[in-house]
Amino acid sequence: MLMISGTVLSAATRRGLLWAAAAAVALAVIVYLLRPDPLPVDLAVVSRGPLAVTAREDGLTRIRERYEVSTPLAGRLQRIELDVGDEVVAEQTVLARLEPTLPSLLDPRTLAQAQARVRAAERRLELAKLQQESALAEAEHAQSERVRIYQLHRQGAASDSEHQQAELQARLTADAQRAAKYAVEIAQYEWELEKSALLLAQGTESEDASEMELVIRAPVSGRVLRLRQENSAVIPVGTVLMEIGDPHDLELVVDVLSRDAVRIQPGAAVEVHRWGGDQTLHGSVRYVEPAGFTKFSALGVEEQRVNVIIDLLEPPEQRPTLGDAFRVEAEITLWQTPEALRIPTSALFRSGQTWATFIVRDGTAELRQLEIGAMNEAFAEVLSGVEEGDTVIEYPGDRIEPSVAIVPRA
Repeated sequence: MLMISGTVLSAATRRGLLWAAAAAVALAVIVYLLRPDPLPVDLAVVSRGPLAVTAREDGLTRIRERYEVSTPLAGRLQRIELDVGDEVVAEQTVLARLEPTLPSLLDPRTLAQAQARVRAAERRLELAKLQQESALAEAEHAQSERVRIYQLHRQGAASDSEHQQAELQARLTADAQRAAKYAVEIAQYEWELEKSALLLAQGTESEDASEMELVIRAPVSGRVLRLRQENSAVIPVGTVLMEIGDPHDLELVVDVLSRDAVRIQPGAAVEVHRWGGDQTLHGSVRYVEPAGFTKFSALGVEEQRVNVIIDLLEPPEQRPTLGDAFRVEAEITLWQTPEALRIPTSALFRSGQTWATFIVRDGTAELRQLEIGAMNEAFAEVLSGVEEGDTVIEYPGDRIEPSVAIVPRA
């Protein structure tokens, strides 16, 4: 006989309680067996760290200072013995020999044109010297500013960005000074070449063929890049014979979408990939061209693109096989910060008009609306919605819903 709190239960009551308890246990077992299994998911952690937004585009190398050698007057060109790739030395290597035709020598119009070209060459030489003096003054000022900012930076009175900007400005002005020096040398060469052409146009009394021969020498040191005219022929004035330049003095030309070009600043960092070498090359944006152009993509989509000119930072010894018009892949920094609250882009999805993610709370998924800032292929900047250290679900599928049980994938 069963007694509860002094009350005696009958046999029928006892059997009813036992059946009720058995039913409750069976129901609990059924609910446990029929409950859905936790979904295996990939997890990631919201963290803080550097974040950069880049534009990755194909580009081409080109020689910074290339020179086209042309004839100062009409005449018969002797066969050029140089080949593409041959090394030339400024003022020493003979590029071509030209024998002027006699009728043109007696033409007063030709003589007047030769005199005018000499005067124009003199003015170009004077202008190049003035630009060289200006470039020298700017380089000296930038160098003094670099030293001053460096000292302030060591004392903590100048920021890292100011120090980097001063270093960049000093390097850019040094490059401009070097370019101005090359311009003076080329202008000097053109002036001397035009003077020689004027002497030939005036003619000589003997008119001996050897005395009438015009020798065209290399204006700068480098290599022959392209031959435009190789065989012996009678050619008009101004005919381009060849292109010469230093194949190690390279820059990059990368065309980017116009919407990315407006975000690129001079001095932006660049990484150069897939150029043929094992290591990654580095560069710096010199300037962005102010005019764009239309280009069709591989899918036939019309795009507006802008050329970005990039200086390579590695010395030529680290890229000896890289030449003119070689294809490369450049990754240009559009925006960067040393520290940002980052979430993997694989954990993001669109929920209405906003970004959202699932975070893990007590073994279940919880939906969170996010405010996202800058974003690249791997990470996105989180402005609000989650905190550092939160665990989020990567690649959430259709089965992931709020309150669904989850388990980390093995």
